[in-house]
Amino acid sequence: MRTSTETTLIHNGCIVDGTGEKPIINGVLIIEDGKIAYVGSAQEAPQVSESASRIDALGGTVMPGLVEAHFHATYFNIAALEDLDIKYPVEYVSLLSSVNARLALECGYTAARSGGSLFNVDFWLKKAIEEDMIPGPRLASSGREICSAGGLMDWNPEFRKIGMEGLVFIINGQEDARKAVRALVKDGVEWVKTYPTGDAASPDINDHHTLCMTFEEMNAVVKTAHNHNLKVTGHCRATEGIKNALRAGYDCIEHGTFMDDEALELLLERDVPCVPALYFEKASILLGPKFGLPQQVIDGHQETLDGGIESARRILRAGGRLGMGGDYGFGWNPHGDYARELTFFVNDVGLEPLEVITCATRTGAEIMGRDDEFGTLENGKLADVLIVDGDVVADISVLEDRSKFIAVMQGGVMKAGRLADPFPTAVNREQ
Repeated sequence: MRTSTETTLIHNGCIVDGTGEKPIINGVLIIEDGKIAYVGSAQEAPQVSESASRIDALGGTVMPGLVEAHFHATYFNIAALEDLDIKYPVEYVSLLSSVNARLALECGYTAARSGGSLFNVDFWLKKAIEEDMIPGPRLASSGREICSAGGLMDWNPEFRKIGMEGLVFIINGQEDARKAVRALVKDGVEWVKTYPTGDAASPDINDHHTLCMTFEEMNAVVKTAHNHNLKVTGHCRATEGIKNALRAGYDCIEHGTFMDDEALELLLERDVPCVPALYFEKASILLGPKFGLPQQVIDGHQETLDGGIESARRILRAGGRLGMGGDYGFGWNPHGDYARELTFFVNDVGLEPLEVITCATRTGAEIMGRDDEFGTLENGKLADVLIVDGDVVADISVLEDRSKFIAVMQGGVMKAGRLADPFPTAVNREQ
């Protein structure tokens, strides 16, 4: 991905640097050659040349680009689980994923970690973004997911004879687990996504208290993945599933819904981050009836929401790490609504805005393994910057309104927002 070769001065803004420190009132950010050269007060800012570009933040907020830590690029208007693998052909899904990637960037998300995708679409999406063929967040890919036979993601009945190969690897035992990971190694992904537990969406077979993988299968996934320098994460709601994942050596926990004291101790001991993804549960409860979700499913989402809120609070208050992101792409939780997760964690979970911003920037970058490059506004880091016409700390919901974005920048290059070219031309391949 190209970076700017110019000097840019951003002024007249309140700087929220993503570290959790207090905002810098009347701050200045200076970008040189795509990286941050200065961040601090206007009074102490060095002089820049007359030829430098200048951006007036209009008294608003200057902050790091957001990180969507649970991004499903291939999800689009999903109404039921079955839509995830048979609603559209992969050719159309690939096109939809590029639309979702551009939308995420326009929503201020300059980076994202995939939570699984149809076939290996997210790997190629990442390549297209990095080569400036299409706009989108910096991506960490995961490709197809792994689930044991009969688990949450194995819903096509045997008589159909169509399998689940496009969306997930269905495994039976440790050898299948190793085989699936080795296929992902060949696909070139960075993360291996698994399904240790069920979900409220499947109350009759694999509900949110059901285990869908054995510890031995999970351990085989981790050993094989780590041997090839891949990281492992998993959809973990049931308490024993969370503990199995942590004991097996998982690098991240998705959801971590029903976490007891032992699970929390294991999480903290290894400093494993968790991505609760809770707004999906609230959206399912509020809009589920409109989309025909059965009451049993909605009740399950309510239990998941209550348990997830409590677990998320406990993790952060105990010194653990939370990433922000969710299962966007369902009809009731569409792409573009990503920042509702942040508002939810302030208004419903009770976290402070600065805490949530840190989770959505620095911690997200840490989960991606790229916190030395972006996630905070610090000297030497890539200038992935979001400039908002509004006080994000006073009202974090302003991040839900794209019309308030003055600029979305990656490596100092203007990609979206009011100041961006509404009709960008193709990249000059000779540059």
